[in-house]
Amino acid sequence: MSGNLPDDPSKKNPFGDIMETLNGFFHERPGRGLLESIDEFFASPNSFGGFPVQLEENSREYIVTAKLPGVKKDQISIDVYQQYLKLTVEDHETYNEENERKHTIQRRQSSRKSTRTIPLASPVDERRVKASHQDGLLTLKLPKIKGKRIEID
Repeated sequence: MSGNLPDDPSKKNPFGDIMETLNGFFHERPGRGLLESIDEFFASPNSFGGFPVQLEENSREYIVTAKLPGVKKDQISIDVYQQYLKLTVEDHETYNEENERKHTIQRRQSSRKSTRTIPLASPVDERRVKASHQDGLLTLKLPKIKGKRIEID
């Protein structure tokens, strides 16, 4: 009867060793810890892939603000559609190192592109959108299209 008890050492769980190894991996802290590093990457404001955007709405328009410190206005492209807005920031950098004879020794190029798509609940008048960029803050004003209100008989 004792062979059927769960504590019987002769009835070892075949996945026990694997589970113990995985459990040890996630509880160890090599350096700063794998999960901690991933969290820091996505939490950092300068990480590739995003920038903070705030959307406000009133009865007449949407007001979108994006914090873009260090970004020049020629690096920003704005696409406005009836029910969404797409903001793209592109940065291209080229570095050349030359010797005394003006021969290129080293050349590096880097390119980064971040895009944010903001859905809008109401359609906007694409022709009347206004944008301004000052001190690292992009501000857009998107006037709403007024629909026709129908009275029920």
